[in-house]
Amino acid sequence: MIRRRGGALLGGGRGERGGALDQDGIASRWESRRWRSEREASRWTRLQPDPSEHRIGAGFGVSTATAWRYVEETVTLLSARSPKLGQALRKAKQDGLHYLVLDGTLIRTDGIKADRPYFSGKHRVHGMNVQVIATPDGMILWTSGALPGKTHDLSAARIWAVLRALEQAGIITLADKAYQGAEGLVLTPYKGKDKPESQKQANRAHAKLRGPGERANAQMKSWRILRKLRCSPSKAGHLCKAIAVLQNHRAAQAA
Repeated sequence: MIRRRGGALLGGGRGERGGALDQDGIASRWESRRWRSEREASRWTRLQPDPSEHRIGAGFGVSTATAWRYVEETVTLLSARSPKLGQALRKAKQDGLHYLVLDGTLIRTDGIKADRPYFSGKHRVHGMNVQVIATPDGMILWTSGALPGKTHDLSAARIWAVLRALEQAGIITLADKAYQGAEGLVLTPYKGKDKPESQKQANRAHAKLRGPGERANAQMKSWRILRKLRCSPSKAGHLCKAIAVLQNHRAAQAA
């Protein structure tokens, strides 16, 4: 599915040497190894409950290694089109956005030998932590690289220098309770059980504004490959960036 949608998105860059779509010659190789037809690829991927590289390779008469190479090349190209943090925040300011939404998501993985760093106590599963910045209406603006699932959201945001970048950009950002204690312009809900009514009302307003932005993670995880990674956890960050590019492209086409 990534390859099929990626082909439509990257098609406009055919033959453009030195551009974003021809890094190290990947684009030309990608184009020379196209599936037999878009219709056949569409039919195959939709019919499979789990369109793994093994099944796709068998369906198109290529080896599993070749099918996986196709996917990796496509992910590399799409991930390269994902904006850097500074670029994303500059675009947000240019677009006149009044605030952004910061949220972490856990990309589930299979258990691995050295699994303790990858186990999320919050979610009780193994995975990789990815930070996502979204627009108020839920458009994915930026995704981070991936860190072991044990990493707390606030720690991850600091590791990726998200908080500093948001403060330098001067953009108010809403986040959930996992980011309490964040410096700068990150606003989180009030804590505690016996809050006064004014704080309860503020939390409700905060949640109402934050909700649409947090749906960006749900949209990203609607892509089957991110529901549970079957590949190396180290690939999670690049996959999320590639999916974000595809998701935004799909949303733009639907608009």
